[in-house]
Formats: sequence, structure tokens, C-alpha cells
Amino acid sequence: FADLVLETWDLQCERNGREHRTMEMGCQQLVVRRGQPFTITLRFSGRGYEEGVDKLAFNVETGPCPIETSGTKSHFAVTDFPEESGWSAVVQQQDGDSLSISLCSPPNACIGRYSLTLETSTGYQGTSCHIGNFVLLFNTWHPEDTVFLQVEDERCEYVLSQQGLIYQGTCDYITSVPWNFGQFEDDILSICLKLLDTNPKFLRDQNEDCSHRNDPVYIGRVMSAMINCNDEDLGVLAGRWDNHYEDGTSPMAWIGSVDILKRWKKFGCQPVKYGQCWVFAAVACTVMRCLGIPSRVVTNYSSAHDTNGNLVIDRYLNETGDLQHSKEKIWNFHCWIESWMARPDLAPGYDGWQVLDPTPQEKSEGVFCCGPAPVRAIKEGDLQLKYDIPFVFAEVNADMVYWVVKHDGSQKKSTQSSLVGKNISTKSVGRDSREDITHNYKYPEGSEKEREVFAKAEHVRTSLREDDEGLHLKIKLSEGANNGCDFNVFAAISNTTDTERVCRLMLCARTASYNGTVGPQCGMKDLLNVTLAPQAEKTVPLCILYEKYRESLTQDNLIKVVALLTEYQTGDVIVAMRDVYIQNPEIKIRVLGEPMQKRKLVAEISLVNPLTDPLNNCVFVVEGAGLTDGQQIKELEEPVQPQTEVKFRLDFVPHQAGLRKLMVDFESDKLMGVKGYRNVIIAPQPK
Repeated sequence: FADLVLETWDLQCERNGREHRTMEMGCQQLVVRRGQPFTITLRFSGRGYEEGVDKLAFNVETGPCPIETSGTKSHFAVTDFPEESGWSAVVQQQDGDSLSISLCSPPNACIGRYSLTLETSTGYQGTSCHIGNFVLLFNTWHPEDTVFLQVEDERCEYVLSQQGLIYQGTCDYITSVPWNFGQFEDDILSICLKLLDTNPKFLRDQNEDCSHRNDPVYIGRVMSAMINCNDEDLGVLAGRWDNHYEDGTSPMAWIGSVDILKRWKKFGCQPVKYGQCWVFAAVACTVMRCLGIPSRVVTNYSSAHDTNGNLVIDRYLNETGDLQHSKEKIWNFHCWIESWMARPDLAPGYDGWQVLDPTPQEKSEGVFCCGPAPVRAIKEGDLQLKYDIPFVFAEVNADMVYWVVKHDGSQKKSTQSSLVGKNISTKSVGRDSREDITHNYKYPEGSEKEREVFAKAEHVRTSLREDDEGLHLKIKLSEGANNGCDFNVFAAISNTTDTERVCRLMLCARTASYNGTVGPQCGMKDLLNVTLAPQAEKTVPLCILYEKYRESLTQDNLIKVVALLTEYQTGDVIVAMRDVYIQNPEIKIRVLGEPMQKRKLVAEISLVNPLTDPLNNCVFVVEGAGLTDGQQIKELEEPVQPQTEVKFRLDFVPHQAGLRKLMVDFESDKLMGVKGYRNVIIAPQPK
């Protein structure tokens, strides 16, 4: 027999991409999921393959120093049946000199970029030929993969969906912003692999790092550290919370991860300025989904940052309601991600959703990262398990205690405390609505189970049960508070005793940031003589004027209202707080024309300036995975006058079919981070 000579080959990128649900990553490279067969075609010249005469074998290698014992290299011959525990190659069909072969990796293979080499031998003669590279991803569809999810709708939402909603605002007024995850957009996969190859563990020991890339727990921990740049580690994003973003992009201006990841690569792995918690979380979500690990962004309202680990956040105010600066804070909301994976490194019972938090807050094993922390362990108070469970447990369970510092220096504890960890939220599967997942993190407040968990966590809860008898204080809002308008807040006081009470009521409003820091005062009332009849209620209004908050309102659009009620007879003090979200105007989006793949569409985008001042330096940014080719930017040449509508049209050609989100962000000198989106169903191109 003459030697078997390989003439051409075809990695069948399109067919394999369809079967492995990686089509949207493009057909330029082969991208497959582990544990699932993929087909390649070999064509020989002169003669075809003869079973029993010719021997065929493959080599696959990943990483700079592939070693068989590390799981980064494998040599396997073509056989009759697939190999269960390792890589395998099986002849599928032969047609003359053309041969189809089905290759398959084990479901616990290392993910990453592989090279593929074919070895042919006839008798003693052998040759080898490099036939290409491919990328191997985690496979949530494979029952033996550690990221296996059972429900198809969830796999579509948490791995395949390129757009979503992130929840913000306050626990009393939950808002959502659209986000373009864009994990299948051009170049994003190669950027995610580059992130793995720039992480400090890889730079320290390449073989060791690559050999752990079969484990989503390891990948999640690495990525949680690499999304922030706090360890001098070439991380993606620099965080900033002081409202000075002139030398970068304001965290409120982003509407997607694609631009951030591309900037990181383009500027030589320099951190992109700037991110805050939802930006860190959203970029992490993009990276994890891109690599095939089911992930979602989660928002925790009234989130505690407990620096000393005692599960109590002490806040000190003076008698006029001014909060003193403190390292321990309650954030209006805080975002992290959950990723779905098995935890074979722990005792049974902790598989499933794991918290990963890339926002740099505290160090874990010497690095700014957090997780993966099993959500189940947080709920059960199992604080000793890996990783970082005490920190997340405190975020959702700490107590908030207010102390009023009198002018003589003495301190009085408020008789009313408040809870943290409320309305924990994520986007619903397949719908643009909010799913409340608080019950995954904690048992019902005051329940027997909650008491057991706190006992296990050695957490003695401050008395949060208010006496039914006594004075009660709440801050209420009558209607929505719109940017550019005055609005009222009310202190609602009730006396549930049978005796008359005489009090001093102090009301104070300040502009605030979502991480708990406060700015200048924008409203104040001090009533020295509030008399409450037995079993009576009273409401006291405080008008907050636009002219008072317009200069100091931060891009978070928040005003913190503090009420202090001091009873003269007992000296008891009650503190109540509420964060009021100032609503931005709505961006209106109309899509004109019949939405079809590869056919031009027009979007009409408009917004009304609600302020009494003109808006200068106005910019609209439009993007949407599968819809626009990257970001479309529209800069307005003229200022937008008060109470005036601005409207423009934008052309785009959708390149992917299906349900898509067209997302818009508006920035100007006085109105920032205004978001809007429109769902568009794109019909497939007729064959």
C-alpha cells in the first residue's frame, strides 16, 4: 500500500457551531463544548483510508506546556467506539477518499484554546499534520459536566442570552437598567481567554494554572479577581465612587460589557476607568457566560459592608441628623453574580448557585476577590466553608444600629433598628420582570429556622422587634420624585400608648450616593414641640426643592432623608431613614420598518429635557448584541432647551435573528446615565 496522504480537511465550523450552540461566535473558528461529539472531515489524495491497514491518531494540546498527567495533552487513536473517560475519535462515515470522524472530549476536560494534530501511519511509515485550532468550553447541556443545568429555559437565559436587566434604585423604589452582555460578539471569546492567560496564577505557574481550568470553582475565583485591578494584576476595571470621572467614563454611562472588554485589550490590558458594583458584576457575567458557565447578575438592597465581622453596622448621627463618616456602610444596593456549578470540593448539599463578587471590597487569601460562596451555605449559616461566606452572610444579615451623639458627647441608642438584605433580585428567566430570590439567602424574619441559623453563626440579633406600645416613626413619599421638580416627603409619627407624648422632630435631607456616602443638605425642618395625643397619628411634610438639590444631586439620583424623634420625658430617640430615588425622564424608542435579519431598520429615539436649565454636551449611545455593529454614537450639536424634546433617527442592519434588545444611554452635563431599551423580534433571513 502507498502511504496515506492527507490533502485537505474541514473542521465544519458551521455545523459544529450549530450543534454546540456556539454559532453566534462566528464561523471563523471552531468552538465546541466539552463532553459533546464534533465532526471533522479529512480528504486523502491518491487513495482512501483502509481500515486495518492505515492507523489514524490525534494529538490535542492546550496551554504553553502541555502535559498528559496535567490533563492539558492527549494522544488517542481512531477506534470503533467512543472512549468514556478520555478523548476519543470514531469513524462516522467514509465516502471514497473522504472520511468523517467524530471527536469527543471528556466532560471534565480543561477548557481553553487547543491545537489539533493528525498522525497517519501505514506499516512503519508515519507522518503528522497540524490541522487547526479549536476552543473548548464548559457544557451546561451535559449531565456529567459540573456546570450542568437541567432546565432548557434556564440554560438559554444564563448561558446563551446576550442581554439582560440589572436592578438598581432603592428597596422602596426598584428600578432596572438594560445591559448588553454580548458574550458572543466578535473578539469577546479571545479576550476572555486572554484574561485567563494574564491572571497572576498563570504567570506564576503556567502548567499548574492550565491543569485547573477544568474546574468552574477555580475559573470563577480567578475571574472574580481579574475583573477588578486592585492587585496590580492587569485586571479589567478600575473602581471609583467619588463622582469624579473626568479622566474616564462614568460608571453610569456604560450599557454593555463589550466596549469595556475591547478597551481593556486595545490599551494593552490597562484597567478601564471606571466601574462600580453593577459594572463589575455585569462584566463578570459576560465572561462566565462566554466560557459556558451559567451566570446571572443579582442585586441585594440595603447591603451591609461589615468590616470587623461582628454582624452589626453601627451608624452615628448628631442631633441634627448628620451621619458621621464610617468605614462600615449600608449600600443602597450591591450587585454580585451567581454562577451555577457543582462543589465536589465540599460536603454534599452545596452544589448550585454560588456567589462571586468581583467588586473590590475585602481581600480573600490575600487577593481582592470573593467566592465562590454557595448560596445554600449562606442561608444555613455554614460560615466555615469555602469561600468568603462570612462576608456575604453579613451583607444580607447584619443588623443596623443607630446611635445619636448628643452635644455633650453622650450616646443614645435608637429604639428602632433596621434590617439589611432586602428584595434580593435578578431578572426572571425568559421575561423582562424581576424575580425575588431573598428566600434562597435567608429564612423568614423571626422564624425558628432563622434563630437556628443565627445560633450556628454565633450572631446575636439586636432587638428588631419594635414594642407595639410606644412611639413609631416612618418616612413616606406621596408620589414619585421626578428630576427637575420639587416634591414632598412626610414623617409619619404614631403614638400607640394611652398617654400624651411631647417630642422634638428633626427632618434633614441630603443628596447621596448608592454606597451610603452623603452630600450637602437640600432640605431641613426642626420642630421643637410636637405633641402627640394618646393613640394618635401625625404626618409632618418636608418640601424638597429642585433649586436646593440640582447642584449636588449625584449621578446615582438619590436623596437621603433622616428623621430624628426625641421624646422629652424619657430622652428616648427614634431614627428613621429613607432613600428617595429621583426619576429620570423616559427615553422613547420606536422601530420603523419590518425587522428582518440583514435588512436595514430605523430606530427613532427621543427624550424630553425635564429641567429648568438647557442640557449641553448631549450624547446618545446605542448598542445591542446581534443588532448594531458595536456602539452607535450620536452627539448633538445644539443644547437641548428646558422642557423641549430632542428626537433623531438611527439606521442599523441586524445580523442575528431572534428576540433582541436595542439599548440606549443618554449623557449630558446635567442629566446623566439615562437608560432605555426596546425589545425587537428579528425575523430570520428568507432562505
